[in-house]
Amino acid sequence: MNEILDPFKISQKQLSDACKLANYDNDIYNALSEPERFVEIKITMKMDDGKINTFKGFRSQYNSARGPMKGGIRWHPDESASLVKALSAWMTWKTACVDIPLGGAKGGIICDPRAMSNRELETLARSYIRQLADFIGPNIDVPAPDVYTNPQIMAWMQDEYEKIVRRHAPSVITGKPLPLGGSAGRSIATAKGGVYCIREAARDIGLDLNGATAAIQGYGNAGSWAAKLLKDEYGCNIIAVSDSKGGIYNKNGIDPFAAAEFKEKTRTVVGLKETNQISNEELLELECDILVPAALENQITRENVNNINCKILAELANGPTTPEADENLFKNGILVIPDFLCNAGGVTVSYFEMVQGYYRYFWTEKEVFEALDRVMTRAYRSTVEQAKKYKTHNRMGAYIISLERVIDAMRLRGWL
Repeated sequence: MNEILDPFKISQKQLSDACKLANYDNDIYNALSEPERFVEIKITMKMDDGKINTFKGFRSQYNSARGPMKGGIRWHPDESASLVKALSAWMTWKTACVDIPLGGAKGGIICDPRAMSNRELETLARSYIRQLADFIGPNIDVPAPDVYTNPQIMAWMQDEYEKIVRRHAPSVITGKPLPLGGSAGRSIATAKGGVYCIREAARDIGLDLNGATAAIQGYGNAGSWAAKLLKDEYGCNIIAVSDSKGGIYNKNGIDPFAAAEFKEKTRTVVGLKETNQISNEELLELECDILVPAALENQITRENVNNINCKILAELANGPTTPEADENLFKNGILVIPDFLCNAGGVTVSYFEMVQGYYRYFWTEKEVFEALDRVMTRAYRSTVEQAKKYKTHNRMGAYIISLERVIDAMRLRGWL
């Protein structure tokens, strides 16, 4: 039997497993297994060379019971309706897991932004918002940056929305530049939240982070900052990092700051001095204390799960582990920090940004990170407690917490 690799089907399988474990009936599953709304759009625009290109875009609004929906916008050649729906589901569970008053959504455009000019990127960003302006808003659905989108793209989107509604709306978009109402600490929030979880997991298994070995798959914003924070703040030895073009390894350690500078210049970490080239697949199977998948989905499957050789697997990426692999990791005694807990630092600080935007008063970075630490530590502890209570792995522990909170809100509203 083939392993399920379709992202949305994986999210539905996880939901079904959690419902069965927590004794929720099929009516509850059916109420939660599809988005409230899924919008598909077409963007036609003139490129710099005069050619006309058409792009397909999406917005999946999964559940609004706990508050305005929240979720990033991904620009990627492999973006799909299935992936956007799955990510909107995981965002619903993510906001509930860390107990912030938001629902879940996600957006995307099928494109390759790396091959586009600034003018083309701005046109695409503004066109996307014009198509979706009726479906988003500070109290409806609040987008944010994700794969291949950034604060500048969010600034264009915010400006386009404000032109349409003819008023300032600083909380309609998060992940904005600081001068436009962004939050201090937002750019490293996903990594920071993940590292707080790694700290707690290390305490649970008695692992001294000073000198612990770590491998990071994916050296974008989250992965590179995770490497820097683990090295700089906790003394970890970063033995391998990778990006879409391959990975590098040095058992004696890699300077994560030098790797980031090298990638900035060459667009890849491959070729950094005093490192050996390895593949992404080889990186995942390295013997290390901490493995951080921070790239894309379906990286750890039944094909390679028994070769995973770490103590802590911290999922900074969304959906890097399949349901079949989850069970094997649990049996093999590997402590998994599931994605919608591990990478919830980004949406948590986005929530802080929304709050700051509502009342036009902004916090220091120190205040942001102190609040983030409290939220992430509490969510981690709750997840571990639920997993132990149900004698299951941490992903199901996180699901059970999230389901209870979402279902309670739906019942109180009279939806169930």
